[in-house]
Amino acid sequence: MPLPSTSTTLTELSDRRGAPQATAPPDIEPPSPLDRYLHAMQAQLTQGISPTSLALAHADWLLNLMQSPAKWQRLLHKAWTKEMRWLDYALRSTLREAPAPCIEPLPQDRRFRSPAWQRWPYDLMQQAFLLNQQWWHNATTGIDGVSRHHQDVVSFTARQLLDLASPLNVVATNPEVDEATVREAGANLVRGAMNLADDTWRSLAGMPPAGTDAFRPGIEVAVTPGQVVFRNHLIELIQYDPAPGSASVCAEPMLIVPAWIMKYYILDLSPHNSLVRYLVGHGHTVFMMSWRNPDAQDRDLGMDDYLRDGIMAALGHIRGVAPGQRIDTAGYCLGGTLLSIAVASLGCEGEALINSMTLLAAQTDFSEAGELMLFIDDNQISFLEDLMWQQGYLDNRQMAGAFRLLRSNDLVWSRAINQYLLGKRAPMTDLMAWNADTTRMPYRMHSEYLRKLFLDNDLCAGRYQVDGRPVALGDIRAPLFVVATMTDHVSPWRSVYKIHLVSPCDVHFVLTSGGHNAGIVSEPGHGGRRYHAAHRPRGECYLDPDRWLAQAGQRDGSWWPAWTHWLDAVSRQPRLPPRQVQGGLAPAPGTYVLQR
Repeated sequence: MPLPSTSTTLTELSDRRGAPQATAPPDIEPPSPLDRYLHAMQAQLTQGISPTSLALAHADWLLNLMQSPAKWQRLLHKAWTKEMRWLDYALRSTLREAPAPCIEPLPQDRRFRSPAWQRWPYDLMQQAFLLNQQWWHNATTGIDGVSRHHQDVVSFTARQLLDLASPLNVVATNPEVDEATVREAGANLVRGAMNLADDTWRSLAGMPPAGTDAFRPGIEVAVTPGQVVFRNHLIELIQYDPAPGSASVCAEPMLIVPAWIMKYYILDLSPHNSLVRYLVGHGHTVFMMSWRNPDAQDRDLGMDDYLRDGIMAALGHIRGVAPGQRIDTAGYCLGGTLLSIAVASLGCEGEALINSMTLLAAQTDFSEAGELMLFIDDNQISFLEDLMWQQGYLDNRQMAGAFRLLRSNDLVWSRAINQYLLGKRAPMTDLMAWNADTTRMPYRMHSEYLRKLFLDNDLCAGRYQVDGRPVALGDIRAPLFVVATMTDHVSPWRSVYKIHLVSPCDVHFVLTSGGHNAGIVSEPGHGGRRYHAAHRPRGECYLDPDRWLAQAGQRDGSWWPAWTHWLDAVSRQPRLPPRQVQGGLAPAPGTYVLQR
């Protein structure tokens, strides 16, 4: 049936031009191009991390520590007691008395779990390291007067420096490397040197890691059949073919909005773990947005452009394919945040267009955005803006350093030990190959995203504007299916959970095992998967995250079947004959996903 009011709103939103960039007040002198160029050169050397931001944090910590003599006394006392405990342990261990450990690693610290680390003298080394690590945590936290942000930065920096000096990273003090070197007569170190040389050469040449050529989009991955049915300068819209033999499909088509800081095909990896193929196989007409990889010419594309020429343009096309039908929508990571903005900007009229909204590891409130906030403050963002001003964009590889530091034990040191000291190459997987397929972000868009969402939290506060009007997340009326992942360092699950505070509608919340990517790519049959889930009907009282976790039931397996069951439950119309793709511009996966 016709929906004139919603159609008019959608057309207006599709025609909007991006708002002009914010300018400094007239009495403030703008930064000099020379200064910005100097900062950009520095940022290229530091992988976008601001030295000034780090210096300010450490100055705040040091100056306040100098004025806290009671803290010094406690730290000296802790150092003395830890030294005595370690000496007692060392004496007993040397005498083969099998003493109880002085300190146990944190539950998430798996570095010293091998039995080899429990043998003398390696047990002395790991105990000394863990005690030292605990002392530095005490030294960098709990100092009166230090801002929370600066405390977190200093504590994080101390952990990175300690990890650098870990006994794991030296051949002579790592028992597993030592044993492998003796057993293989040094062959492991030769292989490791070759691995290091190959990785260094590939990095300098701008080539992807070894093994990624076995996972090519359109050949080995991103192979679900479909056609590009719409294209503009920012997106290609892919419509996937119905599953062979399908007698009917869900009446509501589905639009999936991936993040623009990654290639879309994480949701269409290999045939066995493709979320798109799973949805198509369960009777959904799926449309996928594939973002163009921008370059320096796109420096002035902003968030409004991504909203207008991305989501709104895609919704407009789907509306033409399935007139009168409400649309199921899903957004992953930043794509989910942008989708929330789009649906909220439609206001109450969006109820006639949007049937449901699914958010996959997507934040709408950035007040507790996790350790990623270590790299977000005014100085840090200004530093990045100068880098993007010089380049016209931010390359994802320039962000990779910060993301790796958040999980340095797993992504830096463990990898280095295995590949360069033990000489073991981890087999390349489709997810690893996808992660190496990097993208870029336009200068203006990324600056707006960092400032308006991460730094100022405008969206949650009702200050984020579309077409000169603030949008309110409370205007989203569609039922929500929200997925968070347990060990997510990009979108912490308690941050994702805050959707309960701003949305008055039905919320079905799922907390699944795994991280930001592996928790979403969680196909049925994948061993060891589990999830918690609970439904909050409209009008029910709020539960804090810890109480929710205690009360939500745990289930084994993938959350995908629960999602398709929920989609069936919120469908409002009888199933229809399969929709055949009409007017394809190119076969899936299209051309934008192949851009380097």
